[in-house]
Amino acid sequence: MERRESIKAMMLGSFGTGLLLQSCLDTSPQQLQEKIWKYQYGRTPKEAAHDQKLLGQQFFEKNEMKLITRLANLILPPHENGSIEEAEVPGFIEFIAKDIPSLQKPLKTGLKWLEQESKQQFGKAFLDCIETQQKSILDSIAYELEDVEEQPDGIVFFSLMRDLVVTGYFTSAVGLKDLGYQGNSPNVWNGVPDEVLKDHDVAYDEAWLAKCIDQNHRNDVAKWDENGNLLS
Repeated sequence: MERRESIKAMMLGSFGTGLLLQSCLDTSPQQLQEKIWKYQYGRTPKEAAHDQKLLGQQFFEKNEMKLITRLANLILPPHENGSIEEAEVPGFIEFIAKDIPSLQKPLKTGLKWLEQESKQQFGKAFLDCIETQQKSILDSIAYELEDVEEQPDGIVFFSLMRDLVVTGYFTSAVGLKDLGYQGNSPNVWNGVPDEVLKDHDVAYDEAWLAKCIDQNHRNDVAKWDENGNLLS
């Protein structure tokens, strides 16, 4: 057994047998294991068990997931650096809806409103509309109305969906790469640039510099003699 598979087996075993691995819909145990393994970074056993329970459930119907995926692509179209599918945004929204129950009603209600609005305006389901028709519906709910304290359901829904799409994309590996975020990356600092030193009429002391690490040898492996004296 490979090391990765051994670790996975230990992680799954630590969750306990009280939680079902079989989805209430059509997720196989193998598919669920893959989902669970993916979300194990930095999780306590209690958190991992909670995630396992949610990953084994399905909140949105298949047609609703298709609708969410289409909406996400309209909000954030695919481009050269990534796409909604690559960032797994629909799955993120599905998970968040299960993790935060207060979002379930506005999301479900909003999807129904969108279908009803599409049938009322164009006589067909939203997914059957051409892109210009889809965008015309979204344009009508993309901004809050002035001088209206309680915004219409469509506007509230689209604002929530837009927040979830952007959050899901830019917190994914694809989105972080798209932003150019590198985090704490090692680098080499050779001190204040010469032009800055000259501009302030100062300079480094050569005797002091001789005591500093020579970055040209930063990858050299240190060697000691049998008495523990540093050789190089």
